[in-house]
Amino acid sequence: MSHTIVMRVGGNELDIVTAQEMYERDRVAVETAGLEGNILMENAGRAVTYDFLPHLSSADKIVVLIGAGNNGGDGFVIARTLLNLGYNVEAWQVVPDAKIKGDAQVHKRIFQASGHPIEPLMNLEDLKASLSRADVCIDAMLGIGAKGRLKEPLAEIVRYCNQLSMLRLSVDIPTGVPADEGIDEFDGFSAHYTSVIEAPKMSAFLQHTQPFYGDWSVVEIGIPKQMIPDAGRRTWEMDDLKRTFPGRGDHSHKGTHGKGLIAGGSRLMPGSVAMAARAALRSGAGLVAVATEEEAVPSISPFVQEATFVKREYGGQVPSLSDYDGVALGMGIGREEPEEKLVGQFVRQCDSPLLVDADGLYLLKGLLDELSAREAPAVLTPHPGEFSHLTGVPIKEVLQSPFSYTREFARRYGVYLILKGPSTIITSPDGEQRVDHSGNSGLAKGGSGDVLSGILLAMMMQNDNLMDALSNGCLIHGHTADLLVQDGHSKVDLLASDVIEGLSRTFRALSSSSIS
Repeated sequence: MSHTIVMRVGGNELDIVTAQEMYERDRVAVETAGLEGNILMENAGRAVTYDFLPHLSSADKIVVLIGAGNNGGDGFVIARTLLNLGYNVEAWQVVPDAKIKGDAQVHKRIFQASGHPIEPLMNLEDLKASLSRADVCIDAMLGIGAKGRLKEPLAEIVRYCNQLSMLRLSVDIPTGVPADEGIDEFDGFSAHYTSVIEAPKMSAFLQHTQPFYGDWSVVEIGIPKQMIPDAGRRTWEMDDLKRTFPGRGDHSHKGTHGKGLIAGGSRLMPGSVAMAARAALRSGAGLVAVATEEEAVPSISPFVQEATFVKREYGGQVPSLSDYDGVALGMGIGREEPEEKLVGQFVRQCDSPLLVDADGLYLLKGLLDELSAREAPAVLTPHPGEFSHLTGVPIKEVLQSPFSYTREFARRYGVYLILKGPSTIITSPDGEQRVDHSGNSGLAKGGSGDVLSGILLAMMMQNDNLMDALSNGCLIHGHTADLLVQDGHSKVDLLASDVIEGLSRTFRALSSSSIS
């Protein structure tokens, strides 16, 4: 199954919400804007139906599984709309009549008054027989209120559906999948595609829940955006990159685009700092210097001829930092006590934005209070294992609740935090969060993080808004990997160095404003 995320929402903003925040949006629409709940349900059901149509054919036998609550009400609208369009549809109500209430009951009556039959769940075997003959199953059984394991008969229906080879489509959120983070025990409908209503929920970006969505897009149902509270979480899209990407003037010079220092590498690990430096230069940095062990320079210089070198004694002296607009630290530097002292010197003496990655993160654990005392910004770029080391939180818990843990850490220590993964979460010191969902599994190779650090350093030195710079760097990195896999590379053979050379394609498209 593919897990590519597909967006079909106009504009730049796409908030990420919890279940409670979604309930609040519905409340605002009904109580403040005066939109009636059954109208919102009609809007939602019809929007989802038309989002599903590209996945359907006129010959398909479609089974719509309808539960209680808003999700079930949407199911009645979807079934009715598909029948009106001439599709072969069976509508199965999988909960007792007593559970169909409010707006859902309104749409059930409309469905029946339109002359359409509803199949009641009298015998589970009858439903299974219908499902076994179906080409498509539309899951409208349970929405964002799921908590913990499913009860019967929903649990058995979900298990049976997941075994069948039919196309599985979900409405808003796959049945059984929690909307929020922090829940690891659940039974989930495994969708090939999910039509998300109004805003993606947190679970669309979590490692253990994201696969249940399959591909997904978001449909708009008429909730007035200007009246809803800011969730403080949103995705970062290509439109955002184009809007915030800094221009390059015809009369600019190398000093205009930043002078950066990359401190790292060693005699036995020269490649990491070499890739970071080359990526920074490919990403538009005007000047890049590399501070590394003298023995490592002959290995690095042929790969990145445009860089200069600053002598760094083993375990020793920090070079003068006053001339640099940004510093990236830690790639391949090692993890011994002398390097820990070196990292401490950088934290205390660097008065420009400081990015810490890789070995630098490992050595930073005892320096977090000093890090929070810095006046200049600090940027940390851990993967979940490195974040676990920094915080003492088990990796499993980090993966289950990444939004909460990263926001708490960034606020506590006053840092920008980039938690890397299939969905990368970028958090500012004030708790603002953005998610970059670009990239693919071809990036799961050594060196990818070093390349990202180089790109981030270049962006940090060229954009006055640091949050925009970091968000753009992550998206440029992932988008370039996606372009390479689309054209000439596979996820198996893609290398970090390929991404560096592929950056030209992304920047060329950005320059012509044709990126898509």
